Amino acid sequence: MERLQKVIAQAGVASRRKAEELITSGKVKVNGQIVTELGTKVSDKDRIEVNNEIIEKEAKEYYLLNKPRGVVTTTSDDKNRKTVVDLIPTNARIYPVGRLDYDTTGVLLLTNDGDFANILMHPTSNIDKVYVAKLEGIIKGEQINQLKDGVDVDGEIVKASRVKLKKVDPKSNSCMVQITIHEGKNHQVKKMFKAVGFEVAKLKREKEAFFDLKDLQSGEFRKLTPKEVTKVFSLKQK
Repeated sequence: MERLQKVIAQAGVASRRKAEELITSGKVKVNGQIVTELGTKVSDKDRIEVNNEIIEKEAKEYYLLNKPRGVVTTTSDDKNRKTVVDLIPTNARIYPVGRLDYDTTGVLLLTNDGDFANILMHPTSNIDKVYVAKLEGIIKGEQINQLKDGVDVDGEIVKASRVKLKKVDPKSNSCMVQITIHEGKNHQVKKMFKAVGFEVAKLKREKEAFFDLKDLQSGEFRKLTPKEVTKVFSLKQK
């Protein structure tokens, strides 16, 4: 379910603000009934008319991208940098589900379906987000336990659900660590490692929910299957 004015705007009929004016002035009908209340929720099954003309809703699209470095996770950029949306040739108004930093790579989902995005981003869904970080320095068991027990990130205690040391390189004094979190706060993984004394040299998201990078090279994408979309909706908390 999405707000009526948002659906009208997504259909390209008017801007969000203009759509609100159309609603309050009695120019919008839902299933034949005039609706003037802002915030009215509608579904894909509802018939919406603006000035007595049925609007065509944008078909829902779902993509999995292996985000490369040097691309911003937004729909537009005031510095004219390439965005993740630029990598997917579609006329649909898709947007990223959550975000990855400019220099972070890996799993990123994009869609124009607000309900789908909300399920993946809502804290109650408890979605696993699995990252592999290359750290400057070699982490010890004590610091791994700190990450699991919880560290202070911007005044809030956040915990890793799993932490695994994958590789140690004594020559370069670095290591590779796999970390699983459920939140998606700004720069969270980097800040968690910094809280236990480590800088992140490289960061890649290997998995989100049940989505991984199988058969996708950096910068490549694919459409989600109907089965995958249905599986995401099954994650919704009752």
